[in-house]
Amino acid sequence: MSSRWKLPDFITRHVLYALVIGGVAGIGFMLFLIEFDHLTSSEAFCTTCHSMELAAESYRQSTHYNPVSGVRASCGDCHVSEGVFAATWDHFLGGKDLFSQIFGPDYDDPVVNVLHLPDAAFAARAWFKSKESATCKRCHVLEAIQGKRTDTNAIHREETAGKSCIDCHINLVHRKVPDEKTFKRAQWHRMIEEEFGLEAGMANQLMAK
Repeated sequence: MSSRWKLPDFITRHVLYALVIGGVAGIGFMLFLIEFDHLTSSEAFCTTCHSMELAAESYRQSTHYNPVSGVRASCGDCHVSEGVFAATWDHFLGGKDLFSQIFGPDYDDPVVNVLHLPDAAFAARAWFKSKESATCKRCHVLEAIQGKRTDTNAIHREETAGKSCIDCHINLVHRKVPDEKTFKRAQWHRMIEEEFGLEAGMANQLMAK
């Protein structure tokens, strides 16, 4: 009786081929997802849509783009979850924005873009809060936050229980939009009409299209 170890009978040569091919294909797919997520999280990719280029204008004036430390946060650093599967899921969900870009209002128009900005800001803030500001915490370590005030670190350690970063920190990167609780649509429309020299009531007409 041979004592040599044998593979089970159901593992045939064809099964081994299938396992090897499947393993190589799986590794290739994972590498593809990593590169895909890296590419689609970049500023260069995001701003291929003119509407996102409008959003990037204020971003390029912020400290996230021009930090003292030289560590620049890109679009994906803030708006895409960590981990290849979570990031891929975020990109998949982001497909609705592409759909709106193609079939929705003319977001490439600066006036239309800024009129719809509050809704985009509120949705982004809700996303950050639902994630407990996880993307913020990738760079900002609570225990290491110092700030310019001597009590900055103590405030962050002692007064943030049950809070997300977004509860206190908004309007850091993009054009300022009031908190949703205090936001007044009519006031926002009047401000945009004055900024772009529009006739009274034009904002409502543009939003209705």
